[in-house]
Amino acid sequence: MIVWLILGAAVMGFLRRVDLYDAFSEGAKEGLKSAVRIIPGLAAILTALRILQASGLMEALQRLLVPLAEALGLPGGAAPLLLIRPLSGSASLAVLEDILKRFGPDSVTGLAASAMMGSGETVLYTCAVYLSAAGIRRTRYVIPVSLAGWLAGCAVVGLFFR
Repeated sequence: MIVWLILGAAVMGFLRRVDLYDAFSEGAKEGLKSAVRIIPGLAAILTALRILQASGLMEALQRLLVPLAEALGLPGGAAPLLLIRPLSGSASLAVLEDILKRFGPDSVTGLAASAMMGSGETVLYTCAVYLSAAGIRRTRYVIPVSLAGWLAGCAVVGLFFR
């Protein structure tokens, strides 16, 4: 499928008499500029995540989130995803793997955790990337509203698995 998409773009560029190499080079140059702009935000998020993990604060916060998870209708075993999923996609995959090993993929906890993974985004990571790329410094309501959307998605998951 991707091959056809690339071939179609090349044919369209050829028909419109676009210098494909120059267009590609200009796009790559802009992409590299964007990558340089987002590195500080990514470094901050990843550093904060490692500090939370190394200090043991992450596990303490996860234990505190069990009542919130249960209030949302989620099994207590899925509580670690409430904390990790907004921060990091790869860390949340590792947490999901642990949940599936402990409770089983067909258990209520495993199904709820899988639905939570699919119903939300890594809010803080995504905001760091896109807001840094756009050069936005004052986020105003973007992060609180995004986190509220994540919690709303988790509440809907909780309704399905009560």
